Amino acid sequence: MSTKSSPRTSARPRLGSPNRRERAPDYRAAGSPAPLQFRPIHTRRAFEEICERIREQLALGVLKPGDKLPAERDLAHQLGVSRNVLREALRSLEMAGVLRLQKGVKGGAFIQEGDTSRMNDVMRDMLSLGTISVRELSEARVHVLDLVVRLACANARAADLDALEANVERTDLATHEGRLLDRVECSREFYKLLATATGNKVIAMIMDSVTEIHMRFVYAKVASSGVAMARLAEKRRQFLAALRERNVSSATRLMRTHLESVQRMLEQDPGAMSLHVALAEVQPGARR
Repeated sequence: MSTKSSPRTSARPRLGSPNRRERAPDYRAAGSPAPLQFRPIHTRRAFEEICERIREQLALGVLKPGDKLPAERDLAHQLGVSRNVLREALRSLEMAGVLRLQKGVKGGAFIQEGDTSRMNDVMRDMLSLGTISVRELSEARVHVLDLVVRLACANARAADLDALEANVERTDLATHEGRLLDRVECSREFYKLLATATGNKVIAMIMDSVTEIHMRFVYAKVASSGVAMARLAEKRRQFLAALRERNVSSATRLMRTHLESVQRMLEQDPGAMSLHVALAEVQPGARR
């Protein structure tokens, strides 16, 4: 006689709810190291990839300042993107100072010459965001100028010294004619010329960025009070004489003394060194 046996039910693992998160095993308790964990890779946006491609061509020397990129339709086809995405990338590179976008029959996207003044915007943004303070900026300017003066003493050419001398003459004339705001512009130009005399473009860029904002304070002070540094042209001539003699210690001392005098003048007005002044739209050199 055959007997029917009841079907055996195989043991199955219990499935948790699909919305239930599995508890991660505690590897520390087991005494074994935890496995490496990597975050998922997210593909960068298409316009960022386009910007990177163009920058690569610059780095390789395939593209140079003044070169024109292919027509928009052709470039979009080569890159396999829509023209809207391409335009977004080109605008981004224009804002970064890499491209110049020109309209018209002879227009297009052209590789820009390097614009060192863009560091000024970076410094101003850092002030706005609170990354750096006005005090830090003023302190940095003093130390940067120490380096600038030493390098200018070593590297200044005759043409650099002549340009500085012509600037001092314009400063003297503006003083005698009572054009104090024009004299502020002369001061701004003086520091640009001095930075150029170092022969180092990186130093000149740093110098320009810290000076540009500082000259805003000077401009605002002179514009609001009519007060300006006394005997400025005379002090400039003394400094220039030390520079021509390649006298580093004398030139450095004269520059430090002048900067300290300017700082004291500004600090007499509590609002002269405010963040509002540094970020104001009024540019040094603007006419009133």
